[in-house]
Amino acid sequence: MSRIQKPEAFAPDDREQPLYADRVRVYPQAVQGPVRRAKWIILILCLGLYYLVPWLRWERAPGQPDQAVLVDMEHGRLFFLWLEIWPQEVYYLTGLLLLGAIGIFAATSLFGRVWCGFACPQTVWTDLYMLVERWIEGDRNARMKRDRKPRWNAADWGLKIGKHAAWVLIAALTGGAWVMYFTDAPGLLRDILALQVPMTTLGFIGLFTFTTYLLAGWAREQVCTYMCPWPRFQAAMLDQDSLAVSYRAWRGEPRGKARGAGTGDCVDCRACVNVCPTGVDIREGLQMACINCGLCIDACDGIMAKLGRERGLIAFETVGNLAAAGAATAAIPPGPARCAPGMAARKPAQLLRPRTYFYAAAMALIGGTMLIGLASRHPVGLDALRDRSPLFVRLADGSIRNSYTLKISERRHNPDELAVSVEGLPPGSSWQVLDTTQADPSGRPVITTRPDGLAEYRLFVTTAPHGRPEEESTAVIIRLLSPGDGAERASVGTTFLRPRP
Repeated sequence: MSRIQKPEAFAPDDREQPLYADRVRVYPQAVQGPVRRAKWIILILCLGLYYLVPWLRWERAPGQPDQAVLVDMEHGRLFFLWLEIWPQEVYYLTGLLLLGAIGIFAATSLFGRVWCGFACPQTVWTDLYMLVERWIEGDRNARMKRDRKPRWNAADWGLKIGKHAAWVLIAALTGGAWVMYFTDAPGLLRDILALQVPMTTLGFIGLFTFTTYLLAGWAREQVCTYMCPWPRFQAAMLDQDSLAVSYRAWRGEPRGKARGAGTGDCVDCRACVNVCPTGVDIREGLQMACINCGLCIDACDGIMAKLGRERGLIAFETVGNLAAAGAATAAIPPGPARCAPGMAARKPAQLLRPRTYFYAAAMALIGGTMLIGLASRHPVGLDALRDRSPLFVRLADGSIRNSYTLKISERRHNPDELAVSVEGLPPGSSWQVLDTTQADPSGRPVITTRPDGLAEYRLFVTTAPHGRPEEESTAVIIRLLSPGDGAERASVGTTFLRPRP
C-alpha cells in the first residue's frame, strides 16, 4: 500500500498515514417516521411504474405493436402511447433529457439533494435491497454481530445465501423488465418460459442483472459518494434559501447526557448516524456523501419524543436560518431557553427567487417548444441529399445537371401520392424524377409514399446551356404538393451547383 508522510505543520507526530483507506461497511438501521413513509410511497410508485409499464397495451393500426411504451430498434421507432417518434425526431428525447436535468437543478436549489434521497434509481433499488436484507438477516445489530463472527455456522450461511438469492432474483426481474422496453413484453416472457431467448437478448438481461446486483447490493453508498458526479457540483445549485437536511447545532451543542447540566438537546446517541444509508454524521454539516434522504430526521425526532423534548433538532433547514438562529442564541446558555429565540430568528424559506424563475422559464421554453413541435408535426417529411461525387455533370449540349436523392418519410399507415416541384432555377431549366409514371394536371411528376416508412427517389435537375447565371450556386426549393389543389405538404431547401465562370 502506498503511503505519504504528513508535513509537521499538519501532523502532531511522525506516524505515516495511509494514502488509501479500506471501506468502512455501513449497517443502516431500520427507522419509522413520516420521512420513511414518504420514501416507501415513492419507492412503491417508482418500482410499480418500472415493472408494469411494459405490460400496458395501446391499440394502434394493424401491423403496429400494441405495447404502450416501446423502443422498436428494428424499425427505428419509439412508441409512447399515441405518439410515434422517428429517428430524425430524436430532438424530442433531447428535450426530455434537458427538462429532466433542469428539473433536478430546480429541485436541488429548492430542497437540496432531494432527488438523490428519494427518487434516484440507485437509492430506490438500494432501499429495496436493504429491506430484503433486514427481512432475511435482521436489523443492524443482528447483521453486525453475525459479520463479526470468526466462523459462520449453517444457519448463518443459510441466511447469507438466501439474501443473495433474493438479490439476484430482484436483479434478474430488473434486467428482464428493462429489456421489455425494447421488445414485446408478453413475447419475451413466452420465450423465457420456453427457454428460447435469443443470445443477444439474454446477454443484455445478464448485463443489467449483474449491474443491478453489483450497484444496489454491494456498492451501495460507494456509488453515491464516489461514482456519481452529482455530489461534486451540487453546491453550485444551493444558496442561503435552499432547504437541506441540517443539524441545528445552536440547539444541540454542547452534546452530553440527557440530564446533564449545561448541555444541549443532543445526547450523542448516534441514532442519526446508525440509520444513515451512507454512514454520514449529519452533525458535521453539509457533506458530499449526504444524499438528503431525511432518515436521520425520523431517528432524531423519535429520541426527542422519548426524552420529552421538542422535535426538530435535525430538520430540513436553510443555511441562512442556521446562521441567524446561531447568532440569536450565542449568548444564551444551553437548555430549553434557547429554543424560543432560535426558532424566532428563523425566516420562511423563499421558494420564489431569481434562480427559481430562471429554471421555470427554461423549462417552460423547452416544454412549450416541444409541444408546438408536436402540435405542428407534418405527416410527410422530405429530405434532399445532393450527390457529392461528382458535384455536377456537364452534358454533351453544355447544360449542367445536379443529382439528388429524395427521402420521403410517411408517418401515416396509408400511402399517398404527391407531386414534386422544384423552384428557384433560372428559365429553361428542367427536372426529372426517376421511377415515376404519373403526372399531375400541371405536368409535375407524381411520387407515391411508403406507408409508415421511408421512400427514396432520384431527382435530376438540369439548367439550360445558354444564359445561365454567373453564380456558382443557386438556392432552390423542392416541394411536395397535393396533385389536386396544389397545397404544399412538405418542402426542403438545397443548392444547385455549377462550374466557376
